[in-house]
Amino acid sequence: MLSLPLTLITGGMDVDRLILEFERKLVLQRYSANSIANYKSSARSFLDLAKRKFSHPAEIDELAVEKYVLWKIERHRIGSSHQRMIVASIDKFYKSIYGRELKIKHLYPSRRTFALPNCLNIDEVKRIIDGTENIKHRCMIKMLYGSGLRLSELINLEIADIDSARMLIRIVKSKGNKDRVVTLPESILTDLRTCYILHKPDVYLFEGQWGGPYSAKSVQMVVKNAASRAGIRKRVTPGCVLNIFQLPTSTSSGHPSQMS
Repeated sequence: MLSLPLTLITGGMDVDRLILEFERKLVLQRYSANSIANYKSSARSFLDLAKRKFSHPAEIDELAVEKYVLWKIERHRIGSSHQRMIVASIDKFYKSIYGRELKIKHLYPSRRTFALPNCLNIDEVKRIIDGTENIKHRCMIKMLYGSGLRLSELINLEIADIDSARMLIRIVKSKGNKDRVVTLPESILTDLRTCYILHKPDVYLFEGQWGGPYSAKSVQMVVKNAASRAGIRKRVTPGCVLNIFQLPTSTSSGHPSQMS
């Protein structure tokens, strides 16, 4: 096991100020809110540890970064995607704040690992939907499934994004900070109208108890609990529901968007 790479010596590094400046640079570069949050989190974790030895980021060299990444791998058992995020965040931080090009490309994982998604089949999704009585929760699951929305897209949907005249949903600043349009199935629109009348949201299509967008964690719990009620034992997440939308099917149940 690798020992802690940075000795515990108090330094004068103002991490909060540095992260605030880093965030400002990322906003100016038009990164999405999710990307900014990920970059900030990884950079902060690195700097919070580094400040115990170094008084300024300029004192940190590539060897210190390498020791930090190795420590994360051995101590925290991080995966390839997490390692890639850490290295990219540190690299981005130094380029954005100091215009400094770190020689750390060798710290990126040598190859990507791919795992098959833990998909649900159409019958399982139908059981989840049929067993969900709460109209708001039912609409959320239907939109994940019937329109193939990502979790972040679902919770950020605004009422104005629903075009019932053309049966379309407008997704603003989706993955890669791009807008896109997806189909709005008729069966979902009927439930959405009922949900709107009952809950009367102000801005977002699905709002929390005290207003504002529904939290990602709450949606995850909705899907998890609905799957449990349906007797599905595999680990189910909103991404599982999206995955089945993205796969071709030749079953008699038809395409996800046609499910009632």
